[in-house]
Amino acid sequence: MATVELYTKAFCPFCKHAIALLKKKGVEFSNIDIQVHPELRDTMIARANGASTVPQIFINDQHIGGCDDLFALESAGKLDALLA
Repeated sequence: MATVELYTKAFCPFCKHAIALLKKKGVEFSNIDIQVHPELRDTMIARANGASTVPQIFINDQHIGGCDDLFALESAGKLDALLA
């Protein structure tokens, strides 16, 4: 199974949608709440090539993007291969 990491905020609806999709697929993931751990925000931005919005999603250290990007991969039938 792939290593999946999400940088999120607790009250972000896009974060909740991304998390719901991963849970629906039975994917285990690390959820890094940048409100709880603000010291990791700069790390997120650096890893995401300057993107500062949440969620920022990484699969096997590959930057996927945000919620829309995750759902685009799912719609295109490419997400399962990344998660395998």
